[in-house]
Amino acid sequence: MKSSRIETIDIFRAFTMLMMLFVNDFAGMEGIPHWMHHAVMTEDMLGFSDLVFPAFLFCVGLSIPFSVAARKKKGDTDAQVILHVIERSAFLIVMGLFSMNGKAPEGGIPRYLLSIAVVVSYFLLWNSYPKAQGGRKWLYRALKFIGAATLVAIVLYKDFNGIHFSHGWWGILGLIGWAYGICSIIYIFIQGCLEKALFAWGGVTLLCILNTLPCIPKDWSINALFLNFYPGGWTHPAFVMAGTAASAALMKYSAPSYKKHAFPLTMVFLAAIMLCLAIASHQIWIISKMQATPSWLFYSLAIFFPVLAFLYWICDIKGKTSWADFMKPAGTATLTAYMLPSIWYAVMSAFELHYPHTFSYGGPGLLRSFVFGLAIIGITWCLGKLHIKLKL
Repeated sequence: MKSSRIETIDIFRAFTMLMMLFVNDFAGMEGIPHWMHHAVMTEDMLGFSDLVFPAFLFCVGLSIPFSVAARKKKGDTDAQVILHVIERSAFLIVMGLFSMNGKAPEGGIPRYLLSIAVVVSYFLLWNSYPKAQGGRKWLYRALKFIGAATLVAIVLYKDFNGIHFSHGWWGILGLIGWAYGICSIIYIFIQGCLEKALFAWGGVTLLCILNTLPCIPKDWSINALFLNFYPGGWTHPAFVMAGTAASAALMKYSAPSYKKHAFPLTMVFLAAIMLCLAIASHQIWIISKMQATPSWLFYSLAIFFPVLAFLYWICDIKGKTSWADFMKPAGTATLTAYMLPSIWYAVMSAFELHYPHTFSYGGPGLLRSFVFGLAIIGITWCLGKLHIKLKL
């Protein structure tokens, strides 16, 4: 490899983040094709919106091998890397909990103010502050303390008003945190071996299948001990482990000793296997993001693998990356881009702002949502220049 950073991963993640901003903004909009929405709970459909969250999980997996390698290069032991993983996972879970507990007390602080306070606290606590000495170093520590204290105060404030925090379904960030944590720890014990990564991915996928098999009663001990203890089931970690295995293959096949087409062909081969498994599993399960079915897993991966192969061929073999420059900030400051819309939606709620009807329906509405996503990425870039960037 020419460098430890693979352009393909950042661009895949950036595009996924742009699509997440896009679909979150047009959620619930009328006058657009049904296939662009999420499928409902019992609907047998893979909507465009149903691909975005698993793509994000896949990106999380793609980053794990390179993240672990970077920490090892700095001299961290396995124990130190595991502690770092647990810390990052815990922070994501905390963010997920706050996102799922946004209700405000009747007659108290408005919800939009609480939402802004939570997001600002995230930036104070988990901002990527530049290295500093003396007074500036203490200033950054004080800002971190203010962020943490504000989050604790919000929890206590809600408790005093009878609105207690509950985990529910953990939220998007919470589910990512759980999946990231377990898959990262698995990978640390794999020590970068591609064969072991593929085996681990197969094991997690098997747990996903067993967890959703209708023939296994939910009250059986096997469910309590192996299948149901993980929040949200095992489909989400299966996406992350798929990305981890793909990234392990990328690290191996991008070496000069392998031919350039080794990695793309491997991804196409895996996509073919996923498509066969998707067709077979569809005989048992409907395609459902809401139910996290194996058929949803396999059909999604049958799309992600060839997309990854194509991006690698264009970006890292041909070296053509300038076409993606406009969205790259979303690939390197993903969490920042994810959080910023919450502030805008809170501002709209505070001042009772609404988009013109023309841009709230159909094609013009979709255009508005896409432009909104680009605007958020632009703001993310500007904030990065000011050293404002969420980094766990």
